Order: sequence, then C-alpha cells, then structure tokens
Amino acid sequence: MKELLNDLERWQKQGKAVAIARVVDTDGSGPRMPGAAMAVNEDGDVVGSVSGGCVEGAVVVEALEVISTGDRRNVSFGYSDDEAFAVGLTCGGTIHLFIEPLDW
Repeated sequence: MKELLNDLERWQKQGKAVAIARVVDTDGSGPRMPGAAMAVNEDGDVVGSVSGGCVEGAVVVEALEVISTGDRRNVSFGYSDDEAFAVGLTCGGTIHLFIEPLDW
C-alpha cells in the first residue's frame, strides 16, 4: 500500500472517487501475494498492481463498478475461469480480491 500513498493523496486533494483492490488470498500459484494492492480512480487512472498486469484490465472494470455503486465485492480470477484466461491469468492459480470504495 505504501507505493499508492502519493497518488492517493493527490487524488484526495482533487476530490476523486477511488476504489481499492487487494489480494486477500491465492490458490496455487499467483502473480502477487496477499496484501498486494491497486487503486483506481473515477477516471480509470491506476496505481499499484494485484496481478503483475495479467488481469489488471478486468480489475479496473470491477473497481469502476464499485465506485459507481458503492458496493464492496469479492472477485476471483483463476486459470480455469474462461474470463480470467481471456485476460491473461496463465500462472495456473487463482487470485481472490476484495474491492471497496475508499472512504476519505
């Protein structure tokens, strides 16, 4: 999370709505360990990473929906998941994320 702080501070000063996605668990091989985080603002700007790039695009879509609805959600991407494979999660495992709006 520390690598996100400067951007989060800037977005807060700009009054941007933000969602935070965190890796909360992995099954098998995962690109990032639990605790890895990514922030997305209402404009679709991104800082951090939850998958080293392989599912970030899908996570941005989920995060923008969280910003829009205000609803927290758990999402998972895994090798056997057709959507995850389509967006590039080929490491053989599953990552589980928790995405929530940031309450300034």
